[in-house]
Amino acid sequence: MPHPDTDRVLVVIAIGNPAYRAYCLESVARRHPVALIDAAAPTWQLEHLRDHEVADPHDLDALRAAVARLAARHEIAGVLTWDEYCLVPAATVAADLHLPGPGAATAAACRDKSAARAVWAADGVPSALSIHTASLTEATAAARRIGFPVVLKPTSHAGSIGVVKAETAEELAAAFAYADQAAQDGGVLVEEYLPGPEISVECVTVHGITTPVAVTHKQLGPEPRFDEIGHTVTAEDPLLDRVGPVAAAALAALGVTRGISHVEMRLTPTGPRLIEANGRLGGDLIGHLVNLATGIDLPAVAADLALGRPVDLTPTRRATAGVRFISPHSSGTVHHAQARPELGTPAWLERLRWERGPGQQILLPADGGTLHTSRLAHLVATGTTTAEVDERLNHAAALLDIRLSPTG
Repeated sequence: MPHPDTDRVLVVIAIGNPAYRAYCLESVARRHPVALIDAAAPTWQLEHLRDHEVADPHDLDALRAAVARLAARHEIAGVLTWDEYCLVPAATVAADLHLPGPGAATAAACRDKSAARAVWAADGVPSALSIHTASLTEATAAARRIGFPVVLKPTSHAGSIGVVKAETAEELAAAFAYADQAAQDGGVLVEEYLPGPEISVECVTVHGITTPVAVTHKQLGPEPRFDEIGHTVTAEDPLLDRVGPVAAAALAALGVTRGISHVEMRLTPTGPRLIEANGRLGGDLIGHLVNLATGIDLPAVAADLALGRPVDLTPTRRATAGVRFISPHSSGTVHHAQARPELGTPAWLERLRWERGPGQQILLPADGGTLHTSRLAHLVATGTTTAEVDERLNHAAALLDIRLSPTG
């Protein structure tokens, strides 16, 4: 069915990894005609697009020029991104066009973990003690001040890239080198280590009022890294009433008045304490899990916010959904990757997506890779409880036949 407002487009800036972000474009395109700006010409995206421009979305001048070309062909009704690294450029061009958005200053505050920590400390919002450093000497002094163990992380990355724990002073040099390499001259935060389970709160803010809509429970790999290996979302999670106000306070302190946010925290023995607040949809299919569990379509909500429309946050489902990321135990070349026939196609297995196939490389973070270079596949399962979903994900993962050859 054609859209009634075919000359008005929602500009989406950067798709990201289609394995984890295709659902966002599909959802948004069902709501409104979409014009995409991305670094490469669209392929699979074309069926969801009204128009597109090719430009580096991280280059503000190139992005503005691409927006101007689209504006010559259409009325631009809104600007949206779910890419962490495009938040500030997207907010800037939305402001250029006098369209709804978070504002560039607010987007920058969410991107800068060091600045966010300072704001939270000033406002009394519970978070980890954190010190920005630019050298190993500074990191050593910061760690001594905070006390071991400490966590080191790049100032403005996402997806646990470059995040590592140092238990002792002897481990600090290697940890700093690991974080600093990922930081790319942006500096390294040395932070207090927070014990306890890690969660995120998925939030929607309209006119300065934040509604926490879901809690995501995270499964992490072994320390000293904090590789995310799975997430689970349950409708009507009783934890939401406890952690939602903390997330809302964090966003208010940062000046967030509009948008979707993904607020990470740890449940420490002394209560919830913030890790970071991201001014975008959560990655790793978290928005998809929220939809499967609650019926709330966060990409559609994000589109409505960008277009200045009212949003509907009414839950329509009561379920549990989880994702499990499949990585081998060592780096290497994929020789064989296939589900065994006995897995079948059970109704609870919402998807099995192979991210790499035979002949392609797997590089684990321990060998210089990232979460994305280490993942071979992911599974999404649904059920009525977290225990049931975990059992189903374990069952499916055990039925994947995977063989790698050593690289080189």
